[in-house]
Amino acid sequence: MFESAELGHKIDKATYREEVPALRAALLETQELLRGNGSFPVIILISGVDGSGKGDTINALYEWMDPRYLSTHAFYAPTAEEKARPSMWRYWRALPRNGRVGIFSGSWYSHPIAERIAKEISSADFDQKMDQLNRFEAMLVNEGALVLKFWIHLAKDAQQERLKSIEANPLTKWRVTKASWDRLKTYDKLQEVAGHLLRTTSTPGAPWIIVEGTDDRYRSLTVGKTILEAMQKRLADKSEPSSPVASPLSPRIDSLDVLSALDLSQSLPKDVYSTELARWQGRLAELMRHPKFAKHALILAFEGSDAAGKGGAIRRVMSAMDARQYRIIPVAAPTQEDLAHPYLWRFWRHMPRLGRVTIFDRTWYGRVLVERVEGFCSEADWSRAYAEINDFEHDINHAGGIVIKFWLQISDEEQLKRFEGRAEIEHKRFKITEEDWRNREKAGPYHEAVCDMIDRTSSGTAPWTVVEANDKYFARVKIIRTICQRLETELQVEPLKEAKVSKSSKAKEALEAKEAKEAKEANDEQGSEKADPSE
Repeated sequence: MFESAELGHKIDKATYREEVPALRAALLETQELLRGNGSFPVIILISGVDGSGKGDTINALYEWMDPRYLSTHAFYAPTAEEKARPSMWRYWRALPRNGRVGIFSGSWYSHPIAERIAKEISSADFDQKMDQLNRFEAMLVNEGALVLKFWIHLAKDAQQERLKSIEANPLTKWRVTKASWDRLKTYDKLQEVAGHLLRTTSTPGAPWIIVEGTDDRYRSLTVGKTILEAMQKRLADKSEPSSPVASPLSPRIDSLDVLSALDLSQSLPKDVYSTELARWQGRLAELMRHPKFAKHALILAFEGSDAAGKGGAIRRVMSAMDARQYRIIPVAAPTQEDLAHPYLWRFWRHMPRLGRVTIFDRTWYGRVLVERVEGFCSEADWSRAYAEINDFEHDINHAGGIVIKFWLQISDEEQLKRFEGRAEIEHKRFKITEEDWRNREKAGPYHEAVCDMIDRTSSGTAPWTVVEANDKYFARVKIIRTICQRLETELQVEPLKEAKVSKSSKAKEALEAKEAKEAKEANDEQGSEKADPSE
């Protein structure tokens, strides 16, 4: 794989001086066109062996291009803050926006290479990580990014000579450390690991470009020209991007699905609700203070029908937590900054560190719900999003995150009653909009999209909990109980025992539930909390 990068490629000074001005002018012009186009970012990975000139190559790019629209990120061993989050978090935060160029010195490949050389991970684990990175890069490419990956290569003898040369120069000797010489001793192992990595992660959308690093002029010109040609080709390409392959959705040949099978008549009497809510809130408070939770993060994702009671449920969960421990992220239409990055970028930014909680009121599932139904993205975009979201949640779980997802479902009749109730209350009218009424007309497509979402993204590590939410009391208790039970499982602690209810109490509760249902249907208690349309 490295044969062509060990042939002794060289460029003489005269040729170099002749070609650089034209290359520099073309790069600046193309960079300006990229900014004006603003439809995709350029992501450049500069990797390779020690002493191969990676830093000099980046310096040359800064000399030839407009540095105001370049960003460089060097990744070393993860900091304490980065270790407290999923491993990909720091790379997601560094992704350039559309129209800009981002240079990564070291990248998401550096840490797995070091781990494999040190035999800290097995060959199978390494291959699994490479497969995850392939899917990550495929997502970037499908989102429109131009991904260029350079591996700067030196033969073993050439690396040794180069390190000696750098160390002999008083102006550059600081760049050679004991670690540099130590890594030279593992050269053969690095070549074995790197060769395997380049072979398994060189994909059509993000191929590796191997460049010989012995001659500075050859290396810099090769990298500069490759970047220029790739940017020019991409800017000139006016064709529609090819649709990624996605598994077909299963046809429905009857009326039974995960939503239609729900029993929306389930309810709780007010006194039982008050007791159960307090009981599970207390349990949640205990679990959040448990020493084992310090090794986890909690991500709560709330989706549901309009007026299904997400806000009210979130408030009951919040009240059981220390306000310093959680954040609530309300998700609305994406901003211009959000649209200038890959779709999942705005959600990755809000991932909590270990020992913390993030509550999402609406989530990353907007792509396969509102964006799908309203036509805000192409079928290719939302059809591939299922796999991308599963990968996203897998990464969170692998880093200690506990993802708990809720879909709150209400009947069309209950939704209409809540809409009308909101419209009649002066200080609640802002909660009902024309869009809410319009969405009712698309109940069928939304129903189908929700069922597809649950079927395709309810995984073992991040399952969906579908909540029967016609009765707010029942829904709130089910939600907080589910959170507690999931935490008990993940933290491996003794579960809270179910409350004992006597037969007479059960009979009383059944009678009260029946009476409450009748009262609710007659709308006799419209002003009570249970019929309050504000939540």
